[in-house]
Amino acid sequence: MRILVLGGDGFCGWPTALHLSNAGYDVTILDNLSRRRIDVELGAQSLTPIEPIQVRLDAWRAVSGRSIGFVQCDVAADFELLLQVLDSLRPDAIVHFAEQRAAPYSMRSARHKRYTVNNNINATHNVLAALVELGLDSHLVHLGTMGVYGYGTAGVRIPEGYLPVSMTADDGGTVDQEILYPTNPGSIYHLTKSQDQLLFAFYNKNDHLRITDLHQGIVWGTQTVETARDPRLINRFDYDGDYGTVLNRFLMQAAVGHPLSVHGTGGQTRAFIHLQNTVQCVQLALESPPATGERVRILNQMTETHRLRDLARMIAGMTGAQIEYLDNPRNEAAENDLIVENSGLLALGLEPLTLAGHLLAEVTEIAQRYAGRCDLEKIPSRSLWRRPAPAVVL
Repeated sequence: MRILVLGGDGFCGWPTALHLSNAGYDVTILDNLSRRRIDVELGAQSLTPIEPIQVRLDAWRAVSGRSIGFVQCDVAADFELLLQVLDSLRPDAIVHFAEQRAAPYSMRSARHKRYTVNNNINATHNVLAALVELGLDSHLVHLGTMGVYGYGTAGVRIPEGYLPVSMTADDGGTVDQEILYPTNPGSIYHLTKSQDQLLFAFYNKNDHLRITDLHQGIVWGTQTVETARDPRLINRFDYDGDYGTVLNRFLMQAAVGHPLSVHGTGGQTRAFIHLQNTVQCVQLALESPPATGERVRILNQMTETHRLRDLARMIAGMTGAQIEYLDNPRNEAAENDLIVENSGLLALGLEPLTLAGHLLAEVTEIAQRYAGRCDLEKIPSRSLWRRPAPAVVL
């Protein structure tokens, strides 16, 4: 199977590309390397040292005997080059990671909001339009987010994408229908992923594209079986206030003796998944594509839920770190419950890796090994969801 991985140089894309190559697939990465440029913009490099893309690819060839192709292309801006690549490769499947992935980064300023909307929505739409233009029947697997649902469950289990509803018709009868679960995005980033859902629904209905949308929880961990094979293959470990995912950030803070930063009450409940499970879920989705004419398949890609203050207490108990409660820069509920349906991927064969396993110690070891690369000034989250109201002049 020929697979094109869009955004294959990133935090999830790179280990996915290696995992699929190791499984015997013919993999090509298409990436504009924007995440590396954002490092420069923020002055916040990965805690782990990331080699240039060509060094990464050469290292993979050396340790595996397999080659991964690479094309530098901005999916959101260079439609003609995207067309050429798709027409040349004719991939059986496309894995779409080519979106700006951080909610805090998307809320930094008007410029960052506009960039996130322009990049994410145009990238998704360009891929869909290109598939139709070329008449390709490639299965599109997209990495979405649990955040499209919002974080209030209204006392019900969040379904996998679709909500059954009953309506009273004009004649007094009952009409039963399934609709997309109503979105409730909490940031511009989550808003773009909500818009992706509508684009997928339209192109699936109108052009019969085969699409799987993976609504992923917060990723923890940094290494997979493949990235651990050579130091040059090591994956990103983001810890800064924009891109650092919460559990990885706690582990890094503990490693450098910094208090664990808990925003608000810490009563926010979130869904989590280990990076190794992320790459496995993508493979499972690729190996079980929807049939032509089947509606967009939506799968909740998570393995467990945790309240953030409970995570902080767990890490503090392991490491002796202090916990610091800070004002919450986000515009969100102080407390929420989260109950999620995830039977789809479990039925396909997912074997969940949980915090109760040994991998937490592995991540802690990575954080301690590279603690000297940490810039403490980059730890605080400086993106404010709600801007101060302008002063009223009387």
